[in-house]
Amino acid sequence: MSGVILVTGVMASGKSTVAQALAERVVRAAHVRGDAFRRMIVSGREEYDGVAGGEGEDQLRLRYRLSAATADTYAEAGFTAVVQDVVLGEELAAYVRLIRTRPLYVVVLAPSPETVAAREAGRAKSGYGAAWTVAELDRVLREETPRIGLWLDSSSLSVGETVEEILAGRERARVR
Repeated sequence: MSGVILVTGVMASGKSTVAQALAERVVRAAHVRGDAFRRMIVSGREEYDGVAGGEGEDQLRLRYRLSAATADTYAEAGFTAVVQDVVLGEELAAYVRLIRTRPLYVVVLAPSPETVAAREAGRAKSGYGAAWTVAELDRVLREETPRIGLWLDSSSLSVGETVEEILAGRERARVR
């Protein structure tokens, strides 16, 4: 795979681990972690809480623009850019429009909510809380996110098996 690969899904769906493993399988690749752009804001950071029209939403879209531009820049330099971030709902189609590089692949990790809850419980960091529950974010994924690219139920797959499924399904993942 070359170009740009977006790996998305809900928090604790395995995006970081899968994106890293996928990047390691590509000859020349960069792993673009979308959350790094959020963490770069030192003061004045507002977390996105699902409420439309606020500063948190503006900063989320800034993060998406920055990660898309970074992915395009890596691709222009001859790297496959593996972008990993939570891009759900109508934002997925908008993100696809931000990426100029072709080919572009979209992989949506969609493990069951039970699997996500178990993974979240085993993590040192916590992505869920007052703003989001596993059930609510899963609903956004399944009911509001357009069926773009390759959707994988990775509930019973290892990281290696998930990467193999992505590589085998790359034509289904290809957006343009």
